Amino acid sequence: MKLKKETVAEVVGEASTKMSDPNYSAVMVGGFVQRQTPTAQFIGAHQDELGGGEAVVSVIFHCALIHECFVRGNGRAVRIMSYEDLDAVASGDSLAKLAKVQPSIHEFIEANVEHLPARKLIALLALAMDHLS
Repeated sequence: MKLKKETVAEVVGEASTKMSDPNYSAVMVGGFVQRQTPTAQFIGAHQDELGGGEAVVSVIFHCALIHECFVRGNGRAVRIMSYEDLDAVASGDSLAKLAKVQPSIHEFIEANVEHLPARKLIALLALAMDHLS
């Protein structure tokens, strides 16, 4: 099911407001890492491609926001993603595929993530979340 643009905008708007709290991003990242440990490890394995540890944290933060969009839009959390779940959506252009299946999430990524490898990785993870929801 496609997420509503309003749902994504609501989550992103709330995040923008909460960013004034220095603990907010740490809580979001930590919560995602605890819930989605295999996914966090997968992101960490791309550290060199992403440009270092700070970029890994940024990707995890954006994935945590996208997860929250799926929670709000579908009324339930995405189950723990396995490596097999990631493999199931790994073929082809993740950004192009995401634009078709979840255009609002695609727009969020395009507007907020500058580094192309990070955009592609976040799109892949968003596709996995979509696949599991």
